[in-house]
Amino acid sequence: MTAYVSLFRGINVGGNKSVRMDALKELHESLGLQGVATYIQSGNVVFTSDDADPAQLARQIEQAFATKFGFQANVMVRTADQFSDIIDNNPFQNQPMKESKWVVVMFLATRPERTALEDLQKTYGGPEEICMIGQELYIYYPNGIGRSKLTLTLIEKKLKTMGTGRNWNTILQLQKMIQR
Repeated sequence: MTAYVSLFRGINVGGNKSVRMDALKELHESLGLQGVATYIQSGNVVFTSDDADPAQLARQIEQAFATKFGFQANVMVRTADQFSDIIDNNPFQNQPMKESKWVVVMFLATRPERTALEDLQKTYGGPEEICMIGQELYIYYPNGIGRSKLTLTLIEKKLKTMGTGRNWNTILQLQKMIQR
């Protein structure tokens, strides 16, 4: 059995596309996934499965979600090992001047072309720091994410892929859940 995290994009944001976490848990269990647990309302689900293909799991969850809830939601699935690597690779760790509460990791559906990241960096010159490692975009928002002009829409447009972001505290909580 492999442990996984599924990260939903765009549910329970601003009162739109509301999905109860117990319903999301039931959806995962209906697919034969085991040890299912959710974390906060933004669509984070930890589970185990014999399936070794995260992309296939994401497609199955997305299809079942659309059938059950009547609208599409994109899902990024990462293995426990991938999740550990994401934590280990955080370029903003061990920097006393950087507060972890301002770190966001964007889990991307596909790995962008190098030129796409360069285009984003050329187009946007705000105070945020951006670093691509693997299929994740690490962002340090020194003034917080709320007023930043570096939005998910801009990131997805420039990188030509969709994604969903989680703050560092959420990532650490999900890691604890995976290790149980």
